[in-house]
Amino acid sequence: MGSGEWCLQKRDSFKSETLVGNETVPEIGCLSIIVLGASGDLAKKKTFPALFHLYCQGFLPPIEVHIFGYARTKISDDELRNRIRGYLVSERSASPSKDVSKFLQLIKYVSGSYDAAEGFQMLDKEISKHETSKNSLEGSSRRLFYLALPPSVYPSVCRMIRRYCMNKSNLGRWTRIVVEKPFGRDLGSAEELSSQIGELFDEPQIYRIDHYLGKELVQNLLVLRFANRFFLPLWNRDNIDNVQIVFREDFGTEGRGGYFDEYGIIRDIIQNHLLQVLCLVAMEKPVSLKPERIRDEKVKVLQSVLPIKDEEVVLGQYEGYRDDPTVPDHSNTPTFATIILRIHNERWEGVPFILKAGKALNSRKAEIRVQFKDVPGDIFKCKKQGRNEFVIRLQPSEAMYMKLMVKQPGLEMSTVQSELDLSYRQRYQGVTIPEAYERLILDTIRGDQQHFVRRDELKAAWEIFTPLLHRIDNGEMKPIPYQAGSRGPAEADELLEKAGYVQTHGYIWIPPTL
Repeated sequence: MGSGEWCLQKRDSFKSETLVGNETVPEIGCLSIIVLGASGDLAKKKTFPALFHLYCQGFLPPIEVHIFGYARTKISDDELRNRIRGYLVSERSASPSKDVSKFLQLIKYVSGSYDAAEGFQMLDKEISKHETSKNSLEGSSRRLFYLALPPSVYPSVCRMIRRYCMNKSNLGRWTRIVVEKPFGRDLGSAEELSSQIGELFDEPQIYRIDHYLGKELVQNLLVLRFANRFFLPLWNRDNIDNVQIVFREDFGTEGRGGYFDEYGIIRDIIQNHLLQVLCLVAMEKPVSLKPERIRDEKVKVLQSVLPIKDEEVVLGQYEGYRDDPTVPDHSNTPTFATIILRIHNERWEGVPFILKAGKALNSRKAEIRVQFKDVPGDIFKCKKQGRNEFVIRLQPSEAMYMKLMVKQPGLEMSTVQSELDLSYRQRYQGVTIPEAYERLILDTIRGDQQHFVRRDELKAAWEIFTPLLHRIDNGEMKPIPYQAGSRGPAEADELLEKAGYVQTHGYIWIPPTL
């Protein structure tokens, strides 16, 4: 395939589509990507690098795309470019420094307030100037607004966008907004925020991003479950004893203590990231791969979750957390939580779903661990060695492996636990796994909402956790101190044991080397 053909193929895959009559046709017209909060950490570390990677792969052709940064900071175009230059690194570029320079020239910066007309009028003027330079008819272009901002300013920013920065006429093109988590603090605040934004934009225009849904192994869940015959009869309460979804970090809040203390580990990780993974593990097969059909099934799972019991929750706070000067001396905010959710439906009745997340632990990883029930009539007497498990390692060292019993090599009939292993780094050599933000930004351009959170889904998620969060906020539940660098509170392991999880002793999965 020649380079020209490759670029054309990439550009075609970048196009979104519009329904005209009874058929879909590729959209034409230039694309403006506006990053609000352009001078902040999220934009520098995630949003702009993701856009750069898409540019390097040909998904953002410079003849059609221009990028605008908007923030309160009064800096020039070149000052913004210099701020983000050091974060633009790509293994997929043949000439990184050249590509960085070309990409940075696509960026224009506009300074202004988030609640005043002048800045957004200037922003609209600059976008319109770009569209005119690309010979786009007024209203025929596409505008994507990425809100890399605190949720507190979402309503005012959305009002300004609606009033001053929308396409001026309806020629089949679009204006879309991407909003980051945390989307509210509880059910009431999330619903208020949804209502405020919902008054300004239709649901198909709103993309509530959860970057976990863009991770390669999370995206693989639907394929694993519904494209493999041997999983279909096993994936139920008759065979599965428990499911763990785990997020562990080996560092603390480190400079983010003030921000983190407003939310805590449940709002920051469990209510969004881990709950989204639970939906994909537990949902029924959708009737098709259309985004709305998939999201319908996720909502059904959330609506089937029973109220959380206090005795099935263990909270922790690592020693030294309150030493951060930005954290209150008597903070009740958990930095660790293990919570058991129970799904009241035919498939999962009686199976505990254990959500576990923590900071300052003894390792860094995120994984799904599906533990199967004991083999009935265990003639090999190998029960003590551990159960069969299917483990999906989300990060780091992406992998899937099945823990199973095999005969120990040799003359004796003895058993040992081993694994069937699919490690991505070994199996897919030379393939770079895209960052989650790359995939999700590309989805917003394509108009694919499959990996974004719908309003009723968000509401159902908050309904599960709001009563527990209010009890914590009111001081009715206290986190248990645990030592930094440990597994967390010992009470969490005791809760897992009560839930039926059988820990394997003596077995350690080692990622294979090339």
